Amino acid sequence: MTPSPRLSLIIPARNEERYLPDLLDTVELARARFRGGPDAVEVIVADNVSTDGTAQIARQRGCRVVTVEKRVIGAVRNGGARAAGGEILAFVDADTLIHPETFNTIDALMASGRVVAGATGVRLERMSLGLALTLAFFLPLVWITGVDAGVVFCRKEDFDAVGGYNDRRSFAEDVQLLFDLKRLGRRRGQRLGRTRSAKALASLRKFDTYGDWHFLGLIARGLWTMAWRPHARDHWVEEYWYRDRR
Repeated sequence: MTPSPRLSLIIPARNEERYLPDLLDTVELARARFRGGPDAVEVIVADNVSTDGTAQIARQRGCRVVTVEKRVIGAVRNGGARAAGGEILAFVDADTLIHPETFNTIDALMASGRVVAGATGVRLERMSLGLALTLAFFLPLVWITGVDAGVVFCRKEDFDAVGGYNDRRSFAEDVQLLFDLKRLGRRRGQRLGRTRSAKALASLRKFDTYGDWHFLGLIARGLWTMAWRPHARDHWVEEYWYRDRR
């Protein structure tokens, strides 16, 4: 009988054949370094009806593939979580690269009992003035709230207790999940955890497409759209987060 894994890494993916192999290379290294052994980490690719070789690549690399048809990122993450057998769930985007000590760090934080959930944080693959100012905008929010990006992790029972990702949200579902888990942990004297030595390497493909200054303008545009043109919100979200650009 095969023992249940300690961790389940869930990768939501739609048409990610360009990026997925590089992520899986880093996942294999982190699994090999995991003190619980590589078999204690299962890898699930939640395939959002890709039309390229994403699912085939995942299967060839030994990942479990779960097909999710709903075109909402929260639903895709939830679909992977439902198939997971690990005590701890971890979520990472397909265009990210993870640190070799990712699983050891997550396991140690969760074993401490002081952490309800958390994220590894990220570092950027390059830097510019526009990117630096974008970071400067977000870092105080991270310090104040404890909500970070990168590889997001929590216990499966706690994920289920808060209802998982809100699949009615077309964006910011990851932020809501961490706030939901933070509230759950507060009642038990637990906090959100952040790693300092196992940060993921974030993709900058949105910045490569739209420019290094675009995100600051995006925030202003989003607030204006939701306040004054709510009827245009869905188009704005679809254009930025869901339109396929490969």
